[in-house]
Amino acid sequence: PRSIHLGIDLWSAAGTAVYAPLEGTIHSFDNRAFHGDYGPVIILAHRLENEVFYSLYGHLSTESLQGLEKGRVIKAGQQIATMGHYAENFHWPPHLHFQLILDMQGHEGDYPGVCKASEKEAYLQNCPDPSFLIFDNK
Repeated sequence: PRSIHLGIDLWSAAGTAVYAPLEGTIHSFDNRAFHGDYGPVIILAHRLENEVFYSLYGHLSTESLQGLEKGRVIKAGQQIATMGHYAENFHWPPHLHFQLILDMQGHEGDYPGVCKASEKEAYLQNCPDPSFLIFDNK
């Protein structure tokens, strides 16, 4: 079974605003409308110096996907979405799944948020701990 979580879950009320921590562009988005999946998801591409990496925001409201376009510039601190309700998140209580990804490996609008223990090493090398973007580590 998939038991290794690759991101951070931030629990809050449905409708809570979600902001981009860094400037980027919309890489892709989708409504992963399957039981146990993300529901609405947005993936941003970011560039720091010569390195590109991605941030994934899952369990959003369906409204968050309206009017999105690949390549649209997103400013740091800009609201990009809101957390979705239970039904929109395909049976997950309202929360945000936030994950960093170094290589999308050809995925569009999706990337695994959990993996099997046997896949842990490879996935964790590609999905660094995103807590430094969320928590003040002073």
